[in-house]
Amino acid sequence: MVRWFKSFHRPAAVDPVAPRGVPKEGPDEPSRLSELRAATARIGTTLDENATCAELTREAARQVGGTAAVLRLGSEAGAEYEAVSGDPALLPDLQWAMAATRETSALGEAADPIPAPVSGGARPALCVPLATDGHPYGGLVCARDRAPFTPAETGLLALLAERAASHIRGAQEHERVRGIVGKLQRALLAEPGRPHPNLDVAIRYLPVGQSALVGGDWCETVRLHFGRTLLVVGDVMGHGLEAAVDMTAYRSSLRYIASADLPPHRVLRQLDDSASAEPDRRPATCLIARVDPDRGQVTFASAGHLPPAVIDAEGRTSLLPVPVGPPLGTGLGGYEPATYQLDPTQTLVLFTDGLVEHRGEDIDHSLDRLAGVAFEAAAGVEDVIDTVLARLDARHAEDDVAVLAAQLHERTERDPEGQP
Repeated sequence: MVRWFKSFHRPAAVDPVAPRGVPKEGPDEPSRLSELRAATARIGTTLDENATCAELTREAARQVGGTAAVLRLGSEAGAEYEAVSGDPALLPDLQWAMAATRETSALGEAADPIPAPVSGGARPALCVPLATDGHPYGGLVCARDRAPFTPAETGLLALLAERAASHIRGAQEHERVRGIVGKLQRALLAEPGRPHPNLDVAIRYLPVGQSALVGGDWCETVRLHFGRTLLVVGDVMGHGLEAAVDMTAYRSSLRYIASADLPPHRVLRQLDDSASAEPDRRPATCLIARVDPDRGQVTFASAGHLPPAVIDAEGRTSLLPVPVGPPLGTGLGGYEPATYQLDPTQTLVLFTDGLVEHRGEDIDHSLDRLAGVAFEAAAGVEDVIDTVLARLDARHAEDDVAVLAAQLHERTERDPEGQP
C-alpha cells in the first residue's frame, strides 16, 4: 500500500491566488491578475459537467505542468481517473488518490482552504478538493516528475478547482431543472381525442429547437353527435413551457365548450370570452373545422389563423378562403362560418404557421409554396403529412409545427345512433 500524508497547518503568508510562487506585491501585478482571470475564464464555458472537468484538467496541466485528472465521489466501486490531461503514467496510485479525495472532501470548509502537497509515491502528487459552498464533487489530482508543488501552485489549483466545482454544480442543477421541465412537458403533451370511424385523421407535431417536447401549437379532434367530428388546430403566442401551459388551458376549454355541440364560430366566441377573462392568458390563433360525413360538408371558423388546404383526387392543392376573426383572448369576437363540400377523394389539411412561414418572407408567398406541393393521387393521410413535411422542410422550421390531415371514407357499417 502506498503511504500518504497531509499537513493540516496553514502555511504562513501564502497568497492563494499567486501562481507559481510569484510574490503578491510587484510591478507586474496587473499582468498577473489578467493571466489569472484568463485562466479561470477558460473553465466552465458550457453547461456540461464533463466538458468542465476537461477544461479544468487542461488548465491545471497548463499552469503547473505534469498531468491532471478528476476523480468523482460516489463511484468508488468502479472509480477511475477521468478527463486526464497529460501522461496518465504520471498519475499516482488510484487507491491513494481515492483516499485523498474522500479525506479532502470530508474536511470540507473546516479544512485549510489551501491544501498542502501530499506524497502519493516517488513522484510529487497533489489532491485538491472539487467542492463549492459545502457541495463536494470529487478531487482534482495532479502529478509531475519534477519538484514538489509550491504553496502558490497549490493555491492556484485550489482556485481553479473551486471555480470548476461551482460550474459543475450549476450544470447539475441545470440538468435537474431540465428533467423536471421535460416531465412537465410530457404531461402537457396530451393526445388528441378519437374521431368518428367515418373519418381518417393523422396528426404530426414538431416543436422548434432541441430541448422542447411541446410548445404552444396543438391539434385536437372531438366527437360530436350524428357522426360529426370537430377538427381543431391552434397556436398560442410564444414558445416553450409558458406557451404550453396556456395551450393546455385552451384545449381544456375547447373540449368543455365543444360538448355543447355548438357551430364552430360560436365555439370560437366562447373560447375568446373565456380567454379574455384571464389577463395572463396569452393570445392564440385557432382554426376549427366541423366535418359532417352524412352531408359531405365541412364548416370552418377562424380566429386569426391561416386558411385550410384541400388536396383533390389528382393530388393538386388549393387553399379554402375562410373569414378571419381576431385571435382568441382579445375579447373582440366577430367570428363567421364558411361551409364547403367535401368528398372521400379529397384530403383536408389544417396547419399552424410554422409549416409555411419563413422569416422575412411575405405570407402569401409562403402559402403559395404550400399550394404548389403536388401529392400522389389517392394518397392516405399519413402519406400526405409525410409529403408536406418533407417538401416544406418542416424539420428545419423556424417555429413550432402542427399539421392535421383528414379524409372521409366509405363505411361498411353505419352507427345506428350516430352518437359520439
